[in-house]
Amino acid sequence: MADAHTGRLCVQIIQSHFGPITASVASALLTRGRLPLSQLVRITGHKPRTVLSSILVLVQHNLLWHARTEEDGEVLEVNVDECLMRLRFGRLVWQAEQLFGKAASEIVQLVLDHGKLRPPDILSLLGAYDTKTITVYTQAIHNLVSTSYLKPSTILSHVSPRDKRIQYEAEEKTKIAGFPTAREIREAKEVAEARLKREEEEAEQVGLKRKAKETAGHRSSKRKTVEEDEHIVEDTVYFRANFDKFNIHIRNSLIVKAAKERYNSGAALVLQAALKVTESSQKSVAEVRSDPMSVANIVLQLSENDDLTSGLVFSSKKTSTSACIKDYLGMLSSADNPTPAGRAGSFVSYSSSKVQVEFEVVGRRMRRHVLESVTRERHGVEGVRILRLLLDTGKMDEKQISKIVMMAPKDVRPLLAVLAADSLVSTQEVPKSADRNPTRTFYLWYVDLHKAYSVILGNLYKTLYNIGMRRRAEEEGSEVKAVLEKRERSDVSQDESLLSRLERDILKEWEAKQKRLTVLEIRVEETVFILKDLGVLGINDD
Repeated sequence: MADAHTGRLCVQIIQSHFGPITASVASALLTRGRLPLSQLVRITGHKPRTVLSSILVLVQHNLLWHARTEEDGEVLEVNVDECLMRLRFGRLVWQAEQLFGKAASEIVQLVLDHGKLRPPDILSLLGAYDTKTITVYTQAIHNLVSTSYLKPSTILSHVSPRDKRIQYEAEEKTKIAGFPTAREIREAKEVAEARLKREEEEAEQVGLKRKAKETAGHRSSKRKTVEEDEHIVEDTVYFRANFDKFNIHIRNSLIVKAAKERYNSGAALVLQAALKVTESSQKSVAEVRSDPMSVANIVLQLSENDDLTSGLVFSSKKTSTSACIKDYLGMLSSADNPTPAGRAGSFVSYSSSKVQVEFEVVGRRMRRHVLESVTRERHGVEGVRILRLLLDTGKMDEKQISKIVMMAPKDVRPLLAVLAADSLVSTQEVPKSADRNPTRTFYLWYVDLHKAYSVILGNLYKTLYNIGMRRRAEEEGSEVKAVLEKRERSDVSQDESLLSRLERDILKEWEAKQKRLTVLEIRVEETVFILKDLGVLGINDD
């Protein structure tokens, strides 16, 4: 069940996309957890037919999971991650156009609008009836499916993976004889996770089938041989957007942006070329590092107009592109600092022959940068100094912190208190005696990264909710609402000169506010991506 801030944001998204009745059904599930249909009808107060229609809409758009329990039978649960991904729909359509063209972007937009569709339905809704248009859209569908930007919608995609994981873990634990040890429990969880992942991969194998191509033999022979030549998209399979594949491009753009901010545009170009080499093999943002590649492959991804020498200083004027790339890779891999701190600040791992982009290292550094930025904004440079000390050294008591950061104890004590109030730092009790008397207890301060990231993420969801509320308030203003209603008239929509000067000024001011709110929403959502998608709330952080 989602927390309060996440639940309110999900309800707001569903209401803006599907209306208030569907939002009330989602709100009941988000606030009370998974529920059967009978309880959902009683809580919402709607007619059973209305609730069923809302459930069908949410299931069609992959926003509800099914589960079957012994107590309540079939129950429903909101897929929170799928709901929050709806904030990125505009960016996904833009990415599809950049990668495959206008036709692909129209297909992706249509699939996002309908949740899941079959290829014949896509062609019908796009109005493709002539041969040329059908060929263009069919090729675009094939490109999207073959590169996994569209994936088949299977039965497993409508079942909560948490229930499957719990079931498989229970089955594995029953195979353990006697009282299970910690190692056996961990191995059972790993086997269950691998089994769930294998089932998902097998279920998503459908969607493409080999096309049978008939080729005539010699004239003397009347027999024809059938050769399996190429794959075609199956018309009976429903396809949905594969958000993991689109998220890869968001992650790669953030990594290139970080390299440009730290070094220069030349280093960013080399890193971008390295990411393009293995872009087709990247399947998920959960990957630790990219596949190995050679310097020659990176050279092929750069054009002749890319000037790499501007960011480097050489003794000779003529330097090959390969030499420049090797120097940039040395910078990006922190070759001049072969220490744990240098490896933690690197972007790639570079040996004599192979290069790999370190996604996990860069993601951990991005999350830490967000944590330090929030601390600096709320508590100043002194708060960042204490935070970095605890991140680098671990648990420390108040006197040690005061001594190392060179601040008076009377200043450190209240600063630690406000940092703890914001969940940026936490305390660990170490009692001297068994009675746990506070006077005989050590209190050590440390940074609980999972807790800190969770609290920051909740605040970001609250900010996104407030942005949506502000946008709605701007639209519902009396003056703006009247002008917007007038602009929707058929005569005014064709000729906006029918609007008065005051009305055009009101409309221009409203559009400027909407643009600023959209830019703010994109920036906040980018921070959400760093904290949530790159590392699952920092669970893998040390």
